[in-house]
Amino acid sequence: MGIRVGFHVSIAGGISNSVDNAKKIGCTAFQIFSRNPRGWAAKPLGPDDVQLFKSKLAASGIEKNSVIVHIPYLPNLSGPDSEFYKKSVETLTGEMRRCVALEIPYLVIHLGSHMGKGQASGIGQLVKAIEAARTKSDGAPVVLLENNAGQKNSIGGNFEELRMILDRLDDPRQFGVCTDTCHLFASGYDLRTKADVGKTLEKLDNIVGLKELKFIHLNDSKWPLGSNLDRHEHIGLGQIGTEGLAAFLNHRAIRGLPVIMETPIDEKRGDEQNLKVVLGMIK
Repeated sequence: MGIRVGFHVSIAGGISNSVDNAKKIGCTAFQIFSRNPRGWAAKPLGPDDVQLFKSKLAASGIEKNSVIVHIPYLPNLSGPDSEFYKKSVETLTGEMRRCVALEIPYLVIHLGSHMGKGQASGIGQLVKAIEAARTKSDGAPVVLLENNAGQKNSIGGNFEELRMILDRLDDPRQFGVCTDTCHLFASGYDLRTKADVGKTLEKLDNIVGLKELKFIHLNDSKWPLGSNLDRHEHIGLGQIGTEGLAAFLNHRAIRGLPVIMETPIDEKRGDEQNLKVVLGMIK
């Protein structure tokens, strides 16, 4: 299997347009929001659009298991019980149902903040949220935990916490990890050289297990190692740099996995340029 690489693409004008948007750039993998990511209200998926999405994807040459849905921005699944937490669980349930309708096998989630209540509380609330949503959605997707940049009160900013969460979840086959390189770097895991990449992935294997890795978010970082700031940069133009990201991409643990970029679009570069850079890194 060749490298599967792409971007987070827009669903503007209908979810089926995401396939066209992905193909236009040359993606062999892609990620979407299934709805407006910045609000609580979700427009129901129209049956015709769902059908069109499935038929376009089937004709696209992009494998179904190279497509992923990203949860919206608002939910906080690790927060204490409240109206906000309840809405967060409802949103997660809705996203699982939408994945099932679209036949998209993976859903990536941000793990949220314990809001000062401590790690144990945050992990407990997160596990409770995921299990509650799964029982309410018929045939749920594989849920991928995304590591974060290690912001204050956040859950999942280190390998130990990811392992603790996976250990608490019921069915290990239904869960995994989506590793974001910018977040790894921001939370203190060095990726700047081939040796750094080897050490970080060895640590990941020892604590979480490389078998848990299902998807990669490939992003450079605007801020230095251990900054705890989640600021994505174009591939090779940030603090991680070309050597480290090339070593990461070519590592045996990463090579077979779908890679999604969430890089900026600005005067420096667009998606096509970042894709060209990444394809040029693959040995």
